[in-house]
Amino acid sequence: MVCDKCQKKVGKVITPDTWKSGARNTTESGGRKINENKALTASKNRFNPYTTTFEKCRICKQVVHQVGSHYCQACAYKKSICAMCGKKLMSTKNYRQSSA
Repeated sequence: MVCDKCQKKVGKVITPDTWKSGARNTTESGGRKINENKALTASKNRFNPYTTTFEKCRICKQVVHQVGSHYCQACAYKKSICAMCGKKLMSTKNYRQSSA
């Protein structure tokens, strides 16, 4: 769960999903350019296990699965915050937020 501002920071898949409507990595939605080599142009979005470090969640101190995120997915869901920047996405006053 990430906000609109952090959505462009999330890594993209190299292979296009042409069967999905609303996919980010198709040419119709503007996510990919025609004749673009993603292996060469998206080196910053690719996962590199040797240079990237996974941080710990600021709430529960568990290792975060996504590079660049400060909160784990469970804590981001419970608090309804962006996993990358911590921005409040919606009010959870009338919701029963549990991960189980």
